[in-house]
Amino acid sequence: MMRKNIVEDHTGPNMRIIPLGGLGEVGRNMMCIEYEKAILIVDVGFRMPEESMPGVDYIIPNASYLKGREKNVAGVVFTHGHYDHIGAVPYIVEKLGHGVPLFASGLTAGIILKRQEDFSYLPKLNLTRISDGSKIKLGPFSVEFFKQNHNISDNMGLFIQTPIGNLIHTSDFKFDDDPVYDTPTNFQRLKEIGSRGILLLMSDSTGAEEKGHSLSERKIIENLEEIFKQSKGRIIAATFGSLINRIQQVIALSEKYGRKVAVDGYSMRTNVEICKKLGHIKSEKGTLIKPNQIQNFPDHKVTLICTGAQGEGQAVLMRIANGEHKFVRLKKQDTVIFSSSVVPGNERTVQVLKDELYRQQVRVWHYKMMDIHAGGHGQQDELKEMMSIMKPKFFLPIHGQYSMLVNHAILAAESGIPEKNIAVVENGQVIDLTQNKIAIESKPVEASYIMVDGLGVGDVGEVVLRDRQTLSKDGMFVVVAIIDRKTGKVKGSPDIISRGFVYLKESKLLLRDTRRRVIDIVEKSTGSGGAVNWSYVKDNVRNYIGDFLYAKTQRRPMILPVIIEV
Repeated sequence: MMRKNIVEDHTGPNMRIIPLGGLGEVGRNMMCIEYEKAILIVDVGFRMPEESMPGVDYIIPNASYLKGREKNVAGVVFTHGHYDHIGAVPYIVEKLGHGVPLFASGLTAGIILKRQEDFSYLPKLNLTRISDGSKIKLGPFSVEFFKQNHNISDNMGLFIQTPIGNLIHTSDFKFDDDPVYDTPTNFQRLKEIGSRGILLLMSDSTGAEEKGHSLSERKIIENLEEIFKQSKGRIIAATFGSLINRIQQVIALSEKYGRKVAVDGYSMRTNVEICKKLGHIKSEKGTLIKPNQIQNFPDHKVTLICTGAQGEGQAVLMRIANGEHKFVRLKKQDTVIFSSSVVPGNERTVQVLKDELYRQQVRVWHYKMMDIHAGGHGQQDELKEMMSIMKPKFFLPIHGQYSMLVNHAILAAESGIPEKNIAVVENGQVIDLTQNKIAIESKPVEASYIMVDGLGVGDVGEVVLRDRQTLSKDGMFVVVAIIDRKTGKVKGSPDIISRGFVYLKESKLLLRDTRRRVIDIVEKSTGSGGAVNWSYVKDNVRNYIGDFLYAKTQRRPMILPVIIEV
């Protein structure tokens, strides 16, 4: 639908907008806004790995575009404290040079600094706290922060003044007239900002495929209260560790119904600790207890708020379901609440977890049974209302899978923004913006995945990942042959090690035939001895044995030939 207005590489002092993550995917948000040589960075987040990425912890943006341009970075501003917007800070900010200025709201700054404690070897961050209405000047950019409703506190949209016009970055947002433990959307403020004249609106697309209006948190707490009224045993409420508003709701309901509250899960405990200090989470004295104190109170007087609503293997709820939790064993009277929607890709693991809970005869509630989760992203009605308020000349959908971006662009066109003024781009594509046009440069920048695995950053590339995929699919087959250097003959019978391919004790015939073929292949490849190309020998073993095993089993394990000369 959207036209691809391609221009040749940028040469003048126009605005360039360069998404390094977050467009064409959910998560890994990072955007560069460049005027002449000055660069403003918005967010530095990560995303979780896909099922096809075994062993990978998470994926961060590829910041190679900034290499050699570190001195041009005027500053980094953060919209909110979710890890898909701040999680890559320890890996990327340190490469921008010592002292690059960072700006974040109170809660966002608290989460960034707390996580940075796990990277104590890195230089101290030059982080300044901002609040609703704060204004900062960074090179040619003037940034004003304005509060937006989301499902985490201290979420900020950005009004960015530039030499060519005003830009709006909405952050993740929803419109909520009646939130719980938060102030409602300030439409008057938004309209005042929109009245200044907006050249470009960059708007959250996560809810662009959902019709209507997102649920208010008020409706969620009313439904959660119904569960509290019915529950006769312990309540175990699982949600995201960063869903602060929901955690506060469960604490308040627990107090209303005379329950003590334990919080379990590293990220959740950390965030609650930060939020209590900042006043985002409030509780009466004595309400919060430690998980090891749960057994000191009657079951109907206990609530446990924990991580694991996505079926994560080592998260608290999974450990409880598997009977591996240190202090909690499920009982028939217990009630388990999944107070979050299922992240795409996690459906299977969540279903396995729910089935296990049902087998243990506990009562399970999830968002498909009752509205006990509201997303933090505006749906179609809210997205159109944002466009109506801001009245932008140009429109760029951000934050979302490609289908979300396209559907958001369709909404923009339906709202009256000319199609030629709308650009749909993915990571690495460069927007060229002037006062009169928006176009896509012909040459993209590097925006590939950088994978983090343990202490390794970027050392797990496509080749390593492909090997892991092969190992996870068809296993490994090691062939060890001892060869007489003088004659080129195999001494004895080759040893074979199989992992994840076949069980050796039950595959004796296959192994016998394989050994014979190895001897034949090696001796043909070495000739009569003398000068032997051992790489050639290994390649022949790898290729011919691979073809033989596939013919016999229809599986292709990773073949690892080991040649020992004696």
